[in-house]
Amino acid sequence: MSSTAASNTFASAKGIWRINQVLQALKSSSWPAISVAPSLVEYMVLAGGGGGGGDGNTVGGGGGGAGGLQYQSTISVSSSTAYTVTVGAGGSGGPNFNAGNGSKGSNSVFSSITGLGGGGGSGQQGSGTNTVRDGGSGGGACYLSTAGTGTTGQGTNGGGVTLSGGSSSGGGGGGRNAAGGTGVTTAGGKGGNGVTSVITGAGINLAGGGGGGGDSINGIPGAGGTGGGGSGGATFLSAGSPGTVNTGGGGGGGTSKSGGSSGAGGVGGAGGSGKVVISYANTYSNISSFSAGLVVNGVTTTGSNVPAADTTSSAGYKIYVFTSGTGTIQWS
Repeated sequence: MSSTAASNTFASAKGIWRINQVLQALKSSSWPAISVAPSLVEYMVLAGGGGGGGDGNTVGGGGGGAGGLQYQSTISVSSSTAYTVTVGAGGSGGPNFNAGNGSKGSNSVFSSITGLGGGGGSGQQGSGTNTVRDGGSGGGACYLSTAGTGTTGQGTNGGGVTLSGGSSSGGGGGGRNAAGGTGVTTAGGKGGNGVTSVITGAGINLAGGGGGGGDSINGIPGAGGTGGGGSGGATFLSAGSPGTVNTGGGGGGGTSKSGGSSGAGGVGGAGGSGKVVISYANTYSNISSFSAGLVVNGVTTTGSNVPAADTTSSAGYKIYVFTSGTGTIQWS
């Protein structure tokens, strides 16, 4: 072993350190740090919301279901292992004039955890049961169609409809915390409410269902659920509002034409895109590599750059918020 004492500049850990040098290095925060990857991380995986259904001629379209949300849990990770991250897109809104349903949102993924895309809202009067309306949360019904079914642990069911004189407004899409409301002649069903997540420090509302579109008698839409759900079309012949970006909110249903007037009614609103969040204690090392094509903490990855962790939003934690794309991440 060398008998040479370490330099007083603390630029290197080589050599023998005198006790006074060690104390000086610790006091000046110059002591070499040991980087250790986390073994457990907290996650939030939120899928894209379903698109709202277009109007069903004289009836309102159903609201899109919220994207499936898995959160408030941890998963094991290890260094030198690649983990997949995918942020699901929102589903497209359905066409107007009894022509089709909104589409499902896309799934979001982190490692083995998958959030299921929200179900599309119904936009066809007699379409019965259709699996496009099932998802993380179910899409709302339209006239004689049925509402979609949500997935246990990720969301709730879409709202049905109550007929009156051959007319009805659309049912609301299901939210993470509450099922969609029933569509009636006087108003579209309200989108089910989502939940508040604090994984990023401040509370954010997520996974609200889309409101149902209004019918040809009153044209009154349902409100979107808290957590980014879009409302039904605001007036006769109007499109449903889209779900809010990166909330997984369902799109609103299209509102019908007025009575015997001409026109093709409103299309459904698009669902909001999802999000993936990873959080762990800031005593552990940063994620060391990202494949190209992800957007994390506002930075687009190229395969060679390494976006910095957010260490200010939640004291004592490192946070990575993925808002678009698909790729892999790894700790050294």
